[in-house]
Amino acid sequence: MIALLRNPSGLIGAVLVTVVATAALLSLVWTPSDPLAVDPTASWLAPSAAHLLGTDALGRDSFSALLVGAQVTLGSALLATTVAAILGLPLAAFIELTPSVVSSFLQRFIDIMIAFPTLILAVILVTSFGSSTWTAAIAVGLGASVVVARTVAPELRRAHASDYSLLALAAGASSGRIMLHHVIPNAGSTIIVRLTQVLAGAALAEAGLSYLGFGTPAPTPSWGRTLAEMQPQIMTRPEVLLAPALCIVIVVLGFNLLGDGLRDTLDPRTRRSNR
Repeated sequence: MIALLRNPSGLIGAVLVTVVATAALLSLVWTPSDPLAVDPTASWLAPSAAHLLGTDALGRDSFSALLVGAQVTLGSALLATTVAAILGLPLAAFIELTPSVVSSFLQRFIDIMIAFPTLILAVILVTSFGSSTWTAAIAVGLGASVVVARTVAPELRRAHASDYSLLALAAGASSGRIMLHHVIPNAGSTIIVRLTQVLAGAALAEAGLSYLGFGTPAPTPSWGRTLAEMQPQIMTRPEVLLAPALCIVIVVLGFNLLGDGLRDTLDPRTRRSNR
Protein backbone atom coordinates (compact mmCIF):
# COMPACT_ATOMS: atom_id res chain seq x y z
CA MET A 1 0.00 0.00 0.00
CA ILE A 2 2.84 2.37 0.86
CA ALA A 3 4.57 1.59 -2.44
CA LEU A 4 1.32 2.34 -4.30
CA LEU A 5 0.95 5.73 -2.59
CA ARG A 6 4.55 6.59 -3.47
CA ASN A 7 3.65 6.18 -7.13
CA PRO A 8 2.20 9.46 -8.53
CA SER A 9 -0.44 7.69 -10.64
CA GLY A 10 -1.38 5.39 -7.79
CA LEU A 11 -1.64 8.25 -5.31
CA ILE A 12 -3.82 10.43 -7.53
CA GLY A 13 -5.98 7.49 -8.55
CA ALA A 14 -6.44 6.36 -4.95
CA VAL A 15 -7.45 9.88 -3.89
CA LEU A 16 -9.99 10.26 -6.72
CA VAL A 17 -11.51 6.83 -6.13
CA THR A 18 -11.66 7.49 -2.37
CA VAL A 19 -13.53 10.76 -2.95
CA VAL A 20 -16.13 9.05 -5.15
CA ALA A 21 -16.44 6.06 -2.79
CA THR A 22 -16.90 8.41 0.18
CA ALA A 23 -19.67 10.26 -1.66
CA ALA A 24 -21.37 6.95 -2.48
CA LEU A 25 -21.19 5.70 1.11
CA LEU A 26 -22.33 9.06 2.46
CA SER A 27 -25.40 9.00 0.24
CA LEU A 28 -26.50 5.76 1.89
CA VAL A 29 -27.06 7.51 5.20
CA TRP A 30 -27.37 11.23 4.41
CA THR A 31 -28.13 13.70 1.64
CA PRO A 32 -28.81 17.44 2.09
CA SER A 33 -32.30 16.98 0.64
CA ASP A 34 -34.44 14.21 -0.72
CA PRO A 35 -33.06 13.76 -4.26
CA LEU A 36 -36.50 12.65 -5.49
CA ALA A 37 -38.51 15.46 -3.88
CA VAL A 38 -40.18 17.59 -6.57
CA ASP A 39 -40.83 21.28 -5.90
CA PRO A 40 -41.93 23.19 -9.05
CA THR A 41 -41.69 26.49 -7.17
CA ALA A 42 -37.97 25.95 -6.65
CA SER A 43 -36.98 25.06 -10.22
CA TRP A 44 -33.64 26.26 -11.59
CA LEU A 45 -32.49 27.88 -8.36
CA ALA A 46 -28.92 29.15 -8.38
CA PRO A 47 -26.33 27.56 -6.05
CA SER A 48 -26.83 28.64 -2.45
CA ALA A 49 -26.34 27.43 1.12
CA ALA A 50 -29.62 25.47 0.88
CA HIS A 51 -28.76 23.98 -2.54
CA LEU A 52 -25.02 23.79 -3.07
CA LEU A 53 -25.34 23.07 -6.80
CA GLY A 54 -28.75 24.63 -7.32
CA THR A 55 -31.84 22.76 -8.49
CA ASP A 56 -33.07 21.24 -11.74
CA ALA A 57 -36.24 21.89 -13.76
CA LEU A 58 -38.39 20.01 -11.21
CA GLY A 59 -36.87 21.73 -8.19
CA ARG A 60 -34.84 18.69 -7.10
CA ASP A 61 -31.57 19.32 -5.27
CA SER A 62 -28.72 18.74 -7.72
CA PHE A 63 -26.07 18.05 -5.07
CA SER A 64 -28.17 15.31 -3.45
CA ALA A 65 -28.75 13.73 -6.84
CA LEU A 66 -25.02 13.86 -7.50
CA LEU A 67 -24.26 11.98 -4.28
CA VAL A 68 -26.79 9.25 -5.06
CA GLY A 69 -25.41 9.09 -8.60
CA ALA A 70 -22.02 8.11 -7.17
CA GLN A 71 -23.70 5.20 -5.39
CA VAL A 72 -25.36 4.06 -8.62
CA THR A 73 -22.20 4.38 -10.71
CA LEU A 74 -19.91 2.57 -8.26
CA GLY A 75 -22.49 -0.14 -7.57
CA SER A 76 -23.01 -0.91 -11.24
CA ALA A 77 -19.24 -0.79 -11.91
CA LEU A 78 -18.54 -3.25 -9.08
CA LEU A 79 -21.30 -5.60 -10.27
CA ALA A 80 -20.07 -5.48 -13.88
CA THR A 81 -16.49 -6.17 -12.77
CA THR A 82 -17.62 -9.06 -10.57
CA VAL A 83 -19.47 -10.62 -13.52
CA ALA A 84 -16.43 -10.09 -15.75
CA ALA A 85 -14.16 -11.79 -13.18
CA ILE A 86 -16.50 -14.71 -12.51
CA LEU A 87 -16.83 -15.47 -16.22
CA GLY A 88 -13.51 -14.26 -17.62
CA LEU A 89 -11.03 -15.85 -15.22
CA PRO A 90 -12.38 -19.44 -15.50
CA LEU A 91 -12.55 -18.98 -19.29
CA ALA A 92 -8.89 -17.92 -19.35
CA ALA A 93 -7.92 -20.93 -17.20
CA PHE A 94 -9.98 -23.27 -19.41
CA ILE A 95 -8.19 -21.94 -22.51
CA GLU A 96 -4.84 -22.75 -20.92
CA LEU A 97 -5.84 -26.23 -19.74
CA THR A 98 -7.54 -27.47 -22.93
CA PRO A 99 -5.76 -29.03 -25.94
CA SER A 100 -4.37 -26.62 -28.52
CA VAL A 101 -7.18 -27.26 -31.03
CA VAL A 102 -9.89 -26.34 -28.53
CA SER A 103 -7.79 -23.49 -27.15
CA SER A 104 -7.30 -21.97 -30.61
CA PHE A 105 -11.03 -22.20 -31.33
CA LEU A 106 -11.88 -20.49 -28.03
CA GLN A 107 -9.37 -17.72 -28.66
CA ARG A 108 -10.84 -17.03 -32.11
CA PHE A 109 -14.32 -16.98 -30.56
CA ILE A 110 -13.13 -14.50 -27.95
CA ASP A 111 -11.60 -12.31 -30.66
CA ILE A 112 -14.96 -12.22 -32.42
CA MET A 113 -16.78 -11.34 -29.19
CA ILE A 114 -14.29 -8.57 -28.42
CA ALA A 115 -15.01 -7.06 -31.83
CA PHE A 116 -18.72 -6.92 -30.92
CA PRO A 117 -19.34 -3.59 -29.13
CA THR A 118 -20.24 -3.99 -25.45
CA LEU A 119 -22.75 -1.14 -25.59
CA ILE A 120 -24.63 -2.86 -28.43
CA LEU A 121 -24.83 -6.06 -26.36
CA ALA A 122 -26.04 -4.04 -23.39
CA VAL A 123 -28.72 -2.31 -25.45
CA ILE A 124 -29.95 -5.70 -26.74
CA LEU A 125 -30.18 -7.16 -23.23
CA VAL A 126 -31.79 -4.07 -21.74
CA THR A 127 -34.34 -4.02 -24.57
CA SER A 128 -35.11 -7.69 -23.95
CA PHE A 129 -35.24 -7.69 -20.14
CA GLY A 130 -36.15 -4.11 -19.35
CA SER A 131 -34.17 -1.04 -18.43
CA SER A 132 -32.48 -1.22 -15.04
CA THR A 133 -29.14 -0.51 -13.41
CA TRP A 134 -28.46 -4.19 -12.76
CA THR A 135 -29.39 -5.39 -16.25
CA ALA A 136 -27.06 -2.79 -17.75
CA ALA A 137 -24.27 -3.74 -15.32
CA ILE A 138 -24.59 -7.46 -16.06
CA ALA A 139 -24.57 -6.74 -19.80
CA VAL A 140 -21.40 -4.66 -19.44
CA GLY A 141 -19.86 -7.43 -17.34
CA LEU A 142 -20.63 -10.01 -20.02
CA GLY A 143 -18.92 -7.87 -22.62
CA ALA A 144 -15.91 -7.25 -20.39
CA SER A 145 -15.51 -10.93 -19.46
CA VAL A 146 -14.05 -11.84 -22.87
CA VAL A 147 -11.60 -8.94 -22.60
CA VAL A 148 -10.50 -10.22 -19.20
CA ALA A 149 -10.09 -13.74 -20.58
CA ARG A 150 -8.11 -12.52 -23.60
CA THR A 151 -5.79 -10.42 -21.44
CA VAL A 152 -5.24 -12.91 -18.62
CA ALA A 153 -4.82 -16.07 -20.75
CA PRO A 154 -1.27 -15.21 -22.01
CA GLU A 155 -0.17 -14.43 -18.45
CA LEU A 156 -1.55 -17.77 -17.27
CA ARG A 157 0.30 -19.45 -20.12
CA ARG A 158 3.61 -17.90 -19.04
CA ALA A 159 3.03 -18.85 -15.42
CA HIS A 160 2.01 -22.38 -16.41
CA ALA A 161 5.29 -22.85 -18.29
CA SER A 162 7.44 -21.57 -15.41
CA ASP A 163 9.79 -23.69 -13.32
CA TYR A 164 7.58 -23.78 -10.22
CA SER A 165 4.65 -25.13 -12.27
CA LEU A 166 6.85 -27.78 -13.86
CA LEU A 167 8.18 -28.80 -10.45
CA ALA A 168 4.64 -29.09 -9.10
CA LEU A 169 3.70 -31.24 -12.10
CA ALA A 170 6.74 -33.47 -11.52
CA ALA A 171 5.68 -33.83 -7.89
CA GLY A 172 2.37 -35.30 -9.04
CA ALA A 173 0.04 -32.29 -8.74
CA SER A 174 -2.91 -32.24 -11.12
CA SER A 175 -3.31 -29.54 -13.77
CA GLY A 176 -6.29 -28.07 -11.93
CA ARG A 177 -4.38 -27.90 -8.64
CA ILE A 178 -1.40 -26.27 -10.33
CA MET A 179 -3.71 -23.71 -11.93
CA LEU A 180 -5.44 -22.85 -8.64
CA HIS A 181 -2.46 -22.88 -6.28
CA HIS A 182 0.44 -21.80 -8.48
CA VAL A 183 -0.53 -20.25 -11.81
CA ILE A 184 -3.44 -17.92 -10.89
CA PRO A 185 -1.78 -16.54 -7.70
CA ASN A 186 1.38 -15.73 -9.66
CA ALA A 187 -0.69 -13.95 -12.31
CA GLY A 188 -2.48 -11.98 -9.61
CA SER A 189 -0.90 -8.63 -10.47
CA THR A 190 -2.10 -8.80 -14.08
CA ILE A 191 -5.57 -9.85 -12.95
CA ILE A 192 -5.85 -7.01 -10.41
CA VAL A 193 -4.73 -4.38 -12.92
CA ARG A 194 -7.11 -5.66 -15.59
CA LEU A 195 -10.08 -5.68 -13.21
CA THR A 196 -9.25 -2.13 -12.14
CA GLN A 197 -9.39 -1.08 -15.79
CA VAL A 198 -12.69 -2.92 -16.17
CA LEU A 199 -14.05 -0.83 -13.28
CA ALA A 200 -13.23 2.34 -15.21
CA GLY A 201 -14.81 1.04 -18.41
CA ALA A 202 -17.91 -0.20 -16.58
CA ALA A 203 -18.45 3.17 -14.88
CA LEU A 204 -18.20 4.93 -18.24
CA ALA A 205 -20.49 2.37 -19.89
CA GLU A 206 -23.15 2.84 -17.19
CA ALA A 207 -23.06 6.60 -17.73
CA GLY A 208 -23.28 6.14 -21.48
CA LEU A 209 -26.21 3.74 -21.28
CA SER A 210 -28.06 6.01 -18.86
CA TYR A 211 -27.42 8.97 -21.15
CA LEU A 212 -28.98 7.01 -24.03
CA GLY A 213 -31.94 5.94 -21.86
CA PHE A 214 -30.94 2.26 -21.55
CA GLY A 215 -29.39 2.34 -18.09
CA THR A 216 -30.67 3.46 -14.72
CA PRO A 217 -34.37 4.36 -15.10
CA ALA A 218 -35.98 7.50 -13.72
CA PRO A 219 -36.42 8.73 -11.07
CA THR A 220 -33.23 7.18 -9.60
CA PRO A 221 -30.43 9.74 -10.03
CA SER A 222 -27.72 8.82 -12.51
CA TRP A 223 -24.88 10.96 -13.79
CA GLY A 224 -25.43 9.89 -17.38
CA ARG A 225 -29.17 10.56 -17.35
CA THR A 226 -28.58 13.89 -15.59
CA LEU A 227 -26.39 14.90 -18.52
CA ALA A 228 -29.16 13.93 -20.95
CA GLU A 229 -31.79 15.84 -18.96
CA MET A 230 -29.62 18.95 -18.68
CA GLN A 231 -28.50 18.94 -22.31
CA PRO A 232 -31.27 21.34 -23.50
CA GLN A 233 -29.86 23.91 -21.07
CA ILE A 234 -26.33 23.82 -22.50
CA MET A 235 -26.66 27.25 -24.13
CA THR A 236 -28.47 29.02 -21.29
CA ARG A 237 -27.02 27.28 -18.20
CA PRO A 238 -23.88 25.35 -19.20
CA GLU A 239 -22.79 25.07 -15.57
CA VAL A 240 -25.54 22.53 -14.82
CA LEU A 241 -23.79 20.02 -17.08
CA LEU A 242 -20.38 20.58 -15.51
CA ALA A 243 -20.94 18.72 -12.21
CA PRO A 244 -22.13 15.32 -13.57
CA ALA A 245 -19.62 15.48 -16.45
CA LEU A 246 -16.80 16.21 -14.00
CA CYS A 247 -17.91 13.33 -11.76
CA ILE A 248 -17.77 10.89 -14.67
CA VAL A 249 -14.29 12.13 -15.59
CA ILE A 250 -13.11 11.80 -11.98
CA VAL A 251 -14.29 8.22 -11.50
CA VAL A 252 -12.96 6.99 -14.87
CA LEU A 253 -9.66 8.82 -14.48
CA GLY A 254 -9.35 7.63 -10.88
CA PHE A 255 -9.72 3.95 -11.72
CA ASN A 256 -7.40 4.20 -14.73
CA LEU A 257 -4.68 5.97 -12.72
CA LEU A 258 -5.13 3.50 -9.87
CA GLY A 259 -4.70 0.66 -12.36
CA ASP A 260 -1.51 2.26 -13.71
CA GLY A 261 -0.19 2.65 -10.18
CA LEU A 262 -1.00 -0.96 -9.31
CA ARG A 263 0.72 -2.15 -12.49
CA ASP A 264 3.87 -0.19 -11.67
CA THR A 265 3.81 -1.43 -8.08
CA LEU A 266 2.93 -5.09 -8.57
CA ASP A 267 4.67 -5.95 -11.85
CA PRO A 268 8.40 -6.58 -11.23
CA ARG A 269 9.17 -6.11 -14.94
CA THR A 270 7.76 -2.58 -14.80
CA ARG A 271 9.65 -1.80 -11.61
CA ARG A 272 12.95 -2.88 -13.20
CA SER A 273 12.32 -0.77 -16.31
CA ASN A 274 11.66 2.33 -14.17
CA ARG A 275 14.98 2.10 -12.34
